[in-house]
Amino acid sequence: MTNFRSTRRTALQFLAAGAAVAALPAFAQWPDKAIKIIVTFPPGGSSDVLARLMAEQLTKKLGQPVVVDNKPGAGGTIGGAQVASAAPDGYTLMLSNTTPIALGPFTLEKQPYDPVTGFSHITYLGAAPLVIMASKPSGIKTYAEFEAVARKEGHMDFGSGGPGSIGHIHGELLKKTTGINMVHVPYRGGAPMTTDLIANTIPVGIDVLTSYVAFFKSGQLVPLAVTSMQRSPLMPDVPTIVELKQPKLVLENFFGLSGPAKLPADVVARLNTACNEALVMPEIQRKLTELGIVAKPETVAMFNDFVKEQVSVLGPAVKGAGIKL
Repeated sequence: MTNFRSTRRTALQFLAAGAAVAALPAFAQWPDKAIKIIVTFPPGGSSDVLARLMAEQLTKKLGQPVVVDNKPGAGGTIGGAQVASAAPDGYTLMLSNTTPIALGPFTLEKQPYDPVTGFSHITYLGAAPLVIMASKPSGIKTYAEFEAVARKEGHMDFGSGGPGSIGHIHGELLKKTTGINMVHVPYRGGAPMTTDLIANTIPVGIDVLTSYVAFFKSGQLVPLAVTSMQRSPLMPDVPTIVELKQPKLVLENFFGLSGPAKLPADVVARLNTACNEALVMPEIQRKLTELGIVAKPETVAMFNDFVKEQVSVLGPAVKGAGIKL
């Protein structure tokens, strides 16, 4: 004979268990669909290359596709605003770097987001210096020659990857610091700027070092200075801006992974762990070195402290230089 009470108890237990599973927050099973990493620059640049490298590793470690979506414009703030306003569910992330976090928001009349509290800053990935470079036909071979030519001619056209890009900001800071009349020529990314540099349509460009090493080694472009405290292992013969007596022009492009504010702590922790595991892999280390990126795994707290420091230093510098988009 069937025990009605036992059967009823079992059924109630089953229903209760089902209800408990249904009541679990959505992130308990995270991820269960594709994740998107927004890059705030066009394809082909250092942020894009790094994002695709990390997306490949995160796909393996998280068991779901991780895809890259390029959203350039307005000093990185178009893509940044999209991430800041996204649902905090772990499916929309950003390859954060210096421009959309510490520079772009301060070039606008009204900030589209708070670069510190508007995001969950997940993990630091690394940093790379900028390079001040000249076209070969320009005849400029050193930073001293660059300054001399600019002063003699009364101005110097310089290209960057776009309005509000880190190269643009650095050119404006150079103008303010040295008194050279730097005239900005914006491009839609580093690739078209490179084409015009090689053709000597513009004599000088400023951008993150990583995308230009091959052009330096082939002799198509001439590196004048890197904007870091120490020389880059990729281009050890190129002097730093500090060696050239311009310490106020030190500016490196940091890279990290961020998401919307209020991401669940376990999602942040899992992403931080996955990224840090990828960063110490010999093959990833080799590829990052080839990109000129010095990688350094960090905790979530360390990256958040770093972002706060960058914003507190660079934000006022941008405002003080009067740079507006």
